[in-house]
Amino acid sequence: MSLFSVLSIGASGMAAQRTRAEMLTENLANAETTRTPEGGPYRRKDVVFESTPVSSPFSSEFDAQLQAAGGVGVADIVTDMSDPERRYLPGHPDADKDGYVAFPRGNAAEDMVDLMGAARSYQANVAAIGAIKDMIQRSIDLLR
Repeated sequence: MSLFSVLSIGASGMAAQRTRAEMLTENLANAETTRTPEGGPYRRKDVVFESTPVSSPFSSEFDAQLQAAGGVGVADIVTDMSDPERRYLPGHPDADKDGYVAFPRGNAAEDMVDLMGAARSYQANVAAIGAIKDMIQRSIDLLR
């Protein structure tokens, strides 16, 4: 495995964690949204990751076939289709005939913990890319 393919793996991890963080912040921002353009309350979204092959633009095709390096990618964004939480708020504009309002089902504390995990995973990928960059620079310095 070349150092350049390790850079590609780190970059794929950063892109996947960015998508995860975007979905988590969307969930947090819409935690009280009772009306969407599709109708009904906001539906929570989760990111599903998958292992993806990563090739470096600097490696030859033969090297790419020998390497079993894998990165991470977003396989799917899953929408939570469970029943919404119902709260009794008879004065709310979205209340039904019985006075209940459908709210998104979610846990803000859980989303915040997941968001911190995504941020730390992103930072770990940045640190790995920084270490590889330093190794490449030292290799170039040795060849001078």
